[in-house]
Amino acid sequence: MMSRESDARLRSLDPDKISATIERLSRRIEERFPGSGLGAICRQLLSVSQHARGQAGAIGKPMIALRCGVAALIVLIVAGLLATALVMKKPADNFDLAQFIQLLESAINDMLLIGAAVFFLATLENRIKRTRALKALHELRAIAHIIDMHQLTKDPERLLSPAQATASSPQPNMTPFELSRYLDYCSEMLSLTGKIAALYIQHFDDAVAIGVANEIEALTTGLSNKIWQKLTVLHALKADEQGRNRGDGASNRN
Repeated sequence: MMSRESDARLRSLDPDKISATIERLSRRIEERFPGSGLGAICRQLLSVSQHARGQAGAIGKPMIALRCGVAALIVLIVAGLLATALVMKKPADNFDLAQFIQLLESAINDMLLIGAAVFFLATLENRIKRTRALKALHELRAIAHIIDMHQLTKDPERLLSPAQATASSPQPNMTPFELSRYLDYCSEMLSLTGKIAALYIQHFDDAVAIGVANEIEALTTGLSNKIWQKLTVLHALKADEQGRNRGDGASNRN
């Protein structure tokens, strides 16, 4: 039977394997397109994934020192309240209604302030972790848009009608096969960007961070869908070209 540790490993993302996949993808891009901007952004993604390995793990772990400090402060606040209540003495004169209302209002205000202070301290750890996670997730969102910028002008239809290009049109400098590989690499990088985002919320159950990570996942999926639309067009063009070549070959034999 599978151990609990192995079962948990299968149900969670492995940051080491994500980094290894990105490193292998970086080598593939460099071998296919040496010195390209896409290779540079993939190396940047690799650096981000390696940093995420430690940072996401730290976010998922309890901050023991902070918790001890917060607990000590809360105990001091409660002890101070109890000490104040114990040393209070009943006034010699009877309270009138106005004095009672004034004292009650002051006590309520003090309790609200103390409650807000306790809430601030109790949620301090979660807010610190959330800030770190959101900063890393915003960086991943920017990387996803940069990847999209690299494939933005890689339009397969330009291969079909290069004569219709204007002076300002991007010049096609790839074969259909190279363009197909380039778009595949962009799609893989976007998918891996979403996986890195998922690392930050894997062991951090915070609604805000989870929402941002889900937005990045939706963003990378949407950008990948745009790439696959281009690949579908490219594959259709290649199929048409192969069909024409077969037709020309049959005509030449006849």
